[in-house]
Amino acid sequence: MREKIDALTQNLARTIVGKNEAVRLVIVALLGGGHALLEDVPGVGKTLLAKSLARSVDGKFQRLQCTPDLLPTDITGTNIWNPKSGEFSFLPGPVFANVLLTDEINRATPRTQSALLEVMEEHQVTVDGVSRSVPQPFFVIATQNPIEYQGTFPLPEAQMDRFMLSLSLGYPSESEELQMLQNLQQGLQVADLQPCITLAEIAELRQLCSKVKVETSLQQYILELVRTTRQDEEITLGVSPRGTVALQKATQALAFILGRDYAIPDDVKFLAPYVLSHRLIPRGGRNSKTIVDRLLRSVAIP
Repeated sequence: MREKIDALTQNLARTIVGKNEAVRLVIVALLGGGHALLEDVPGVGKTLLAKSLARSVDGKFQRLQCTPDLLPTDITGTNIWNPKSGEFSFLPGPVFANVLLTDEINRATPRTQSALLEVMEEHQVTVDGVSRSVPQPFFVIATQNPIEYQGTFPLPEAQMDRFMLSLSLGYPSESEELQMLQNLQQGLQVADLQPCITLAEIAELRQLCSKVKVETSLQQYILELVRTTRQDEEITLGVSPRGTVALQKATQALAFILGRDYAIPDDVKFLAPYVLSHRLIPRGGRNSKTIVDRLLRSVAIP
């Protein structure tokens, strides 16, 4: 199974140049049983990373391009009258997939964004009073541009809380951008990627990650970090218990990816800014990642 993780990492590295940390974080979200939100300016590879991951998984992939006129039924599916059978039949929406790319999620209206709340948390869709489970494993990778505000609708706190982690890719270095141009000249495309991991292997990896040992002292450290966010004067809304669970699951996944069957404080410290920052509402326009960094320095390490 370690070889499968290495193969997935190498497959993503074929199209994503120099973003090893971002690739690792997305794999952490996948194996931790959560979802990932990519926030960055246009053109840095958010959609490319999402599509590369989807191509690497041997499962059903659906892409959802969010626009203001998108309706909730365009996501979940709807019942359509069938004149031959004389009854309604369900037409499934794009959420019935293993990997769902929700591109520019903040361009969808709040009504449409809410269609993802149930499926991201409970892995089911309820239409006209009937609940239907989506295929397993189910993984949502969403992108958004946090700089542009025209024609966008900020994600509510409940929606942000559904994502296990949030990350930015950032601009590539000069050598990385040169490598991108050389790859382009060689004709390497996302469509050239071949699946390197099956759905059954992802399910098995998730089970193995959940068995990674987290000592009680490390759990106390996670709790202390989270509970401090609820009492800090610079924070209006702290991290929810869902965030506590997400931090532990992500810590287990990272430890497993790094070849350990136990988690250490460095795993928590590395992941905390990505798991906690987007769940905070800071006061007075303060930067949430700066606040999390300060809390990491103030909370005692076990």
